[in-house]
Amino acid sequence: MKSDMMKYKGYRATIGYDSRDNIFVGQVFGIKDSLNFHGRSIEELEKSFHDSIDNYLEVCEKYGKIPEKEYSGTFNVRTTPTIHEEAAEYAAENGFTLNQVVTMAMEMFLVNKKRAGI
Repeated sequence: MKSDMMKYKGYRATIGYDSRDNIFVGQVFGIKDSLNFHGRSIEELEKSFHDSIDNYLEVCEKYGKIPEKEYSGTFNVRTTPTIHEEAAEYAAENGFTLNQVVTMAMEMFLVNKKRAGI
């Protein structure tokens, strides 16, 4: 089952339900700072999410910190040594960087995912 998400001001959060406390819970993802929120109803959860983001942005501004963005375009990829070697060889033989090869592979995956309706 796909996880549900909320979106606000370029930030996204996964949401779930805590049956022990009988509340909805959310966590902003894609940034290092920890932003969590909760609510007893969907409306309360959404307001709490918006308040969490607004507060985060205000605190960053107050202290002169640049707010983190969800996607910087940079991430580490862990793979097998064999795939690493084959991708590096392909890149070298075809005039690409390894980053370009990884990006092309990801683009192909996403196109095929859309075609398959996944």
